[in-house]
Amino acid sequence: MITAAQPKPGAPSKLHLGGIGSPRAMMSDHSVLRAATSVLAAGAVVKLASTGKEFILAGIYGRSDAMDAFLAAFLIPNLLINLIAESMNQALIPTLIRVRIRDGQERARQLLSNSMLSMCGLLVMASLAMAAAARAIFPMIASGFAPAKLQLAIHLFYGLLPVVLITGIATNCTAVLNTVDRFALPALAQLAVPVSIAAGAVFFHARLGIWALVYATVIGAIVHVVIVASMMHAQGYGFWPEWEGISEPAREVARQYGPILLSSVVASGGLLVDQAMAAMLPAGSVSALVFANRFVSVVVTLIAGAIASALTPYLSVMAARRDWAACRRTLRTWSLGMAVLSAPIAGLLIAGAQPLVRITLQHGAFGPRDTAIVRTVLAMYAIQIPFYVVSRVHYRFIIAMRRTDLVLYCGIVNLALDVLLNLVLMRWMGVAGIALATSLWCVATLLFLRYWAGKLLAREEMRA
Repeated sequence: MITAAQPKPGAPSKLHLGGIGSPRAMMSDHSVLRAATSVLAAGAVVKLASTGKEFILAGIYGRSDAMDAFLAAFLIPNLLINLIAESMNQALIPTLIRVRIRDGQERARQLLSNSMLSMCGLLVMASLAMAAAARAIFPMIASGFAPAKLQLAIHLFYGLLPVVLITGIATNCTAVLNTVDRFALPALAQLAVPVSIAAGAVFFHARLGIWALVYATVIGAIVHVVIVASMMHAQGYGFWPEWEGISEPAREVARQYGPILLSSVVASGGLLVDQAMAAMLPAGSVSALVFANRFVSVVVTLIAGAIASALTPYLSVMAARRDWAACRRTLRTWSLGMAVLSAPIAGLLIAGAQPLVRITLQHGAFGPRDTAIVRTVLAMYAIQIPFYVVSRVHYRFIIAMRRTDLVLYCGIVNLALDVLLNLVLMRWMGVAGIALATSLWCVATLLFLRYWAGKLLAREEMRA
């Protein structure tokens, strides 16, 4: 149970947050490190499982038309989850923590219930809208697909649609658990998805073909949400959402949600652009882009995901309490730490791209020619790692400050850069140029977010 007494302005208060005994402990670098380490360790286990799953899929399906169709079909469900559920989490968590500190657990529970119900409604409506528009959308995002391959992608997409609502709820539960100092177990719960997919491919591919991956994905998502929902219920937050009426905190979440959602639409449009442009290149380019990005996403998700999950509740508490000295120290410490950690990893991935792809992917239907293509794409993707990881520190501070309009502006800049750089670089480097374009706009993202995070912090320090 979480209890919070409403503090007087400028006066210290006690805060009980899942075993963290005071605001001082909540704001310490040690607490952030402990949380980040928990998420990193759990994430490493999940990523190892996901990487093993990719090896299995590469050996069974290779860079086949069926695999291309499945990856294209999964693109829109992933986008809907990121757009709606992840955006809701970013808008909700700073306000949820502030309400819990100032108004207590019951008010926070009501806010969560309203927000989750709204999110579920949006996920369902978006899924139905995409289902109705699928036959108009897929020819645009998979313009290079043959008619039979395009029809397969559309049918697979229909089968994957339940994942949107299920995984959206799971991500919301995980974000709430992070605010009560529960990091490792919610992260480990994600194991259900890659394990289910790998098992489905191994045991049912001969009978079901590519549809084995669809059924296994849905089953894994169901297991995942059952685990995290049970954990959230144990922390005093009911799983079943109820409408509690419109409150001022709910209005604030809605105000924050709009710009974040629009920024996610704009920024995630880059993924659609990348895959659509890759589909215009020779056959197998979509798979090459996705396989190469799997390696980079391991690093990005582990490091950036861990620090983002750990920093969000802590920075939100600092901002709610107006402890700008702690904010500055945290930004400085973790920006430098993430740069020192991630830059050598990027260098190793670039230098070792060839043997890494050959050892991990070159078997079965994946041959030496595939290795040569994917290793170049991997090297170009790896350039982004330190820039992206450090940018997440500043991004989370801006979210904690509830300046989501800046996130929207950043997304617009990213999409414009992505389209422009893709057009230039894919003509020169093919599918590897698309990967390099992604790395270059990550550099621009870091510069943008770092500038505005510093400006916001300096402004608040002057007011204080």
